[in-house]
Amino acid sequence: MKLLVTGACGYKGTVLVPKLLDLGHEVVAFDIMWFGNYLRQHPRLTVVEGDVRNIDEVPLDGVEAIIHLSSVANDPCGDLDPKLTWEISCLATMQLADRAARRGIERFIYASSGSVYGVKDVPQVTEDLELTPISEYNKTKMVAERVLLSYADRMAVQIIRPATVCGYSPRMRLDVSVNMLTMQALMREQITVFGGKQTRPNIHIDDITDVYLFMLEHPQHRGIYNAGFENISIMEIAERVVEHASAKITVTESNDPRSYRVNSDKLLATGFRPRKSVDDAIKELVHKFRAGELKDEERFYNLKWMQREVMK
Repeated sequence: MKLLVTGACGYKGTVLVPKLLDLGHEVVAFDIMWFGNYLRQHPRLTVVEGDVRNIDEVPLDGVEAIIHLSSVANDPCGDLDPKLTWEISCLATMQLADRAARRGIERFIYASSGSVYGVKDVPQVTEDLELTPISEYNKTKMVAERVLLSYADRMAVQIIRPATVCGYSPRMRLDVSVNMLTMQALMREQITVFGGKQTRPNIHIDDITDVYLFMLEHPQHRGIYNAGFENISIMEIAERVVEHASAKITVTESNDPRSYRVNSDKLLATGFRPRKSVDDAIKELVHKFRAGELKDEERFYNLKWMQREVMK
């Protein structure tokens, strides 16, 4: 199958694309490359540098399915330039969906976010709850979801709401909780925990990329699916980190009220099963660091890098 993957050079895309190639697919990897390109060359891989806002630049010839990962990732980055965030994460999604439908592309897998729920005080956050997004990033994801669902009568729309992703990728991110706390321990032998009691859902990067593969192989599972399998507190993450990388934990106050437990029973009912855990992610990161394959680079922090390179 010929696939278009937008945002293919990002944190998840850099892990997903090789898996797609291993399965025999032909992949067109489309990315603006703000953070570089870590994809290895492959005879069935075409890498295209372009801006998803310029819809005519997006190559759709012969494409049978789209995996749409492209967006301005995370709340702080989304708030840097709200106009840019809405153009990339929402308007471009609308244009891509419309163009895909007009061309007869029948498959569209969308990477949304579990953060669209906002702050919830219910024990389990399920897909049928009202969305109350609290940031530009959350809001664009919510609106993009609704736009895509309006095309559900013309193509198979599969929307995934991932929990916070953790684990190693060649295009690393060190600004997400598990990865950040692990790197703090490795670099400084000290972890700073803000608050600590907040419960957050997590998913290993191998599992979230496997979710996209599963959906690609099972087009009958349409609609919206949560994807997060470990609901644990920030403090528990820190405690797990120090089991593998010796460090002192310091707790400070937090102004971030988000605390919720994502329920992924709907996804599990399809037959999908996760294979890895937060502990696996920590151990893998520790191994990569000690082997010299993971370094604390500024480009691995989205906000810092965008402020320096994109917003200059």
